[in-house]
Amino acid sequence: MGPGALEVADIFRAHGPDFRAAQRSHLSLGQLKVMSAIEQCRTAALGGHVLRCPGCEHDQVSYNSCRNRHCPKCQAVAAKRWLQARQADLLPVDYYHVVFTLPAPISDIAYYNKAVVYGLLFEIAAETLTTIAADPRHLGAQVGVTLVLHTWGSALTHHPHVHGIVPGGGLSPDGKRWVSCKPGFFLSVRVLSRLFRRRFLEALEEAHRAGKLQFFGEHAGLADPKAFARWLAPLRKIEWVVYAKRPFAGPEAVLAYLSRYTHRVAIANSRLVSMDARGVTFRWKDYRDKGKP
Repeated sequence: MGPGALEVADIFRAHGPDFRAAQRSHLSLGQLKVMSAIEQCRTAALGGHVLRCPGCEHDQVSYNSCRNRHCPKCQAVAAKRWLQARQADLLPVDYYHVVFTLPAPISDIAYYNKAVVYGLLFEIAAETLTTIAADPRHLGAQVGVTLVLHTWGSALTHHPHVHGIVPGGGLSPDGKRWVSCKPGFFLSVRVLSRLFRRRFLEALEEAHRAGKLQFFGEHAGLADPKAFARWLAPLRKIEWVVYAKRPFAGPEAVLAYLSRYTHRVAIANSRLVSMDARGVTFRWKDYRDKGKP
């Protein structure tokens, strides 16, 4: 295959049967359906339609798409529609790119508690932004934010965090005027980080008391309230990573970046390099080493 020709579908077709046989007890019906959809996407298996040029009478067969939200090919069109809709919402003001990241220990338990922890990540990040922005000591305005969840890093490791785009200002409490932030400065990341940390840990404790969290393997002991409290204690003392800066290329660039994740699976076809009997090679960046490939 030439450069750029390899697709996730090719890998599934070549190695999917053996993988499914080896992992039979670990794959859900939903995962099996996703694999099948990607393998059949834009092939005769899903049918198609014929396009004919009335001038030269040339026929072209176009196979149907699977439209599965996990399919690398199908999500490009959906991402484009999302981007166009969000760009239409942009105001003629400065915008800021914000990121809220969970510490590694919480990421570990989030893997088995996705609905609860991801939900809290969205909820607490939004609450933190609106609370600090509404405080007269900081901005004193009602702000809006678009948040997008990322659950992996470029190296395909589990790394839950939310990216957001926020206008550099908001409506006054009475809703009658626009309140702008200081030029080049939105909100203190230190203040955002401290509130985000406190509120997230409080909400996580509430979820534990309500029996909404599950623990397995090395974390099984955290089901005990006292053990969970001891586990949480160090997380109250470390700094939680929060980022808030004005994007150099403007809000359109941030939206374009986010659109690539709102309708895309962990690895795009464009990152695939080669496939052989030993494995699959793909491109990735190590952001711990200044984003080197």
